[in-house]
Amino acid sequence: MKYIRFLVIGLLFGIVMFKSQAVSWYRIFEMFRFESFHMYGIIGTALFFGVIIVQTIKRRQLKSRKGNPILFAPKNKSVPRYLIGGIIFGLGWALAGACPGPMYVLIGNGTFSILIVLLAAVLGTFTYGLVRRKLPH
Repeated sequence: MKYIRFLVIGLLFGIVMFKSQAVSWYRIFEMFRFESFHMYGIIGTALFFGVIIVQTIKRRQLKSRKGNPILFAPKNKSVPRYLIGGIIFGLGWALAGACPGPMYVLIGNGTFSILIVLLAAVLGTFTYGLVRRKLPH
């Protein structure tokens, strides 16, 4: 019962993703072919609100429900890190037709073939963990 709110939020998020067609392979295909604004609108809206929320948290120095300050750790900024990672992520997204969030929505929708993609994503993450120290960060 302690985590029921997270389950409810996840279910609502999944419903919104499904109803907005953010998990549709055809919408993703249109996006990568620059034929439709639909997915760019969804991603842009999420980015817009994310920036506003993060800036609000930083400027007002908001605290968590437990009273602890919410901190954002600075990230290492390097071109290879984001360029290589972005290319790998984009290729995976284009090949699979789904990024990590929609994978779970598709499983919940009954598209069980996406389990292969989810397994590949988990294996890729595990492999990254193994070779992480040898990569240019």
